[in-house]
Amino acid sequence: MGNKRRHWALAAAPLTLALLAATGCESTSGTKADPKAAPSASAVSAARSVARVCANPAAGPAKAPAGAVTVDPAVVGDLAAKTKNSPPNTTFWLRPGKHRLDPDRYAQVIPKKGDRYLGAPGAVLDGRKKNQYAFTGTAPDVTIRYLTVQGFVAPQDEGVVNHDSADGWVIEHATIQDNSGAGLMAGARQQVRADCLRDNGQYGMNAYKGNGRITGLVVEGNEIVGNNTGDWERRKDGCGCTGGIKFWAVNGAEVSGNWVHDNRGAGLWADTNNNDFLIENNVIEANDGAALIYETSYNAVVRDNTIRRNNWVEGRKAADSGDNFPYATVYLSESGGEPRVPARTDKIEIYRNVLENNWNGITLWENADRFCNSPANTSSGDCTLLVKKTDSCVRPAINKAPLYSDCRWKTQRVDIHDNHFVLDESVVKCTELCDRMAVLSNYGTYPDWSPYHGEGVADAITEQQHNRWHGNVYVGPWKFVAEDQSKVLDFGQWQATPYQQDKGSTLDLQAGG
Repeated sequence: MGNKRRHWALAAAPLTLALLAATGCESTSGTKADPKAAPSASAVSAARSVARVCANPAAGPAKAPAGAVTVDPAVVGDLAAKTKNSPPNTTFWLRPGKHRLDPDRYAQVIPKKGDRYLGAPGAVLDGRKKNQYAFTGTAPDVTIRYLTVQGFVAPQDEGVVNHDSADGWVIEHATIQDNSGAGLMAGARQQVRADCLRDNGQYGMNAYKGNGRITGLVVEGNEIVGNNTGDWERRKDGCGCTGGIKFWAVNGAEVSGNWVHDNRGAGLWADTNNNDFLIENNVIEANDGAALIYETSYNAVVRDNTIRRNNWVEGRKAADSGDNFPYATVYLSESGGEPRVPARTDKIEIYRNVLENNWNGITLWENADRFCNSPANTSSGDCTLLVKKTDSCVRPAINKAPLYSDCRWKTQRVDIHDNHFVLDESVVKCTELCDRMAVLSNYGTYPDWSPYHGEGVADAITEQQHNRWHGNVYVGPWKFVAEDQSKVLDFGQWQATPYQQDKGSTLDLQAGG
């Protein structure tokens, strides 16, 4: 899978998100909240219509469709054998019952192009903690519907369904649960709809493709719950290898209408050269870590989501250890808008979301020491999408344009507006370090040949890179952090020169709205 590691330097930890349908409140200045900043109808409806897929799975066809090959659960290995002996574009109907592969750990189903797998009500493909993989191979355009896949023991970073990240797969109305590793991998143009991704050992889905970028990924209407049962961040400290869903180098993704909850770690995590994401109308709640991490990536729209009660576990753990970094529910780490990278937007736009009772709000962070070819770049070997060769980022070329700018993943052009942020510290059970919005960096020191020593990156992310909050509604005792983690501001200082943030926004200090 490559050495993709989470960045912890001076504070780059996971975070979480939250929700609430609070009404507009009076500001401390006595002016009415801008009605635009109230949560949209779509955000409120998302809170009321979560995708309860796991409790109410859709039933597959009770009879074999015309022309389908029937698979018998009483015959061990029947599914793999009939797949091998059938031509491409075959439909397989799995009878009710537990289907098993041969007991060899490497026994697996290898589909052909266009194969379709339909589960009858009660059809389960069970790895029995013996088989590593369920569906593998590089055949494109495979469909899996109405089937439960469980009990497989994929190794770390590997997946059970679409193990080889083949393109064009459709996984709908499936339950993928109680597996080791990732329940599901992803390829280009993959559609993941109305599935239950539950209680898998590492990820619900690992959107990673070793031999190219993933494009055109759709993740819609799924329930993603309880994943990372293996607690991998504890087993491999700082591995950056967990989450409800982890995205790597995905160019174009639509993540909508999902219920992402109660995962051990982050809910959604996009890491390393992702671009062109639309994240909308999701309910993201009660994840141990951040609701959303967008890391060393580009251009995204995050709108109309309901985000609540996230980051309580990881945020509290950091605070209890004496760490005052603003670990957030929505965490942007070295990520921003870039007009030179084609996408639906040239910014990161975060708007019309409702965040309620999370541990902290939104943090924009840029590590001064993390850039292409730096030893502090934990996504080792990767460069920005603006520089083709990693070894280009060396002295003396990196000391001047264009590489001085292009060798960095920049947190820039982030537009945060018309959101509703609610915090009741009695609900979160905290009195400090859980109440922050932040835009900051560290003092650059490493490596010794870095051209980014000193406060230059902190000044840039705070005042020069077009990161803006405006038109938001705040309810509760919010504080604000700028430049570095020691500089904590009240609302008036945040709005005043030199920061001039949250123009047109309002704050009501009374918790609960």
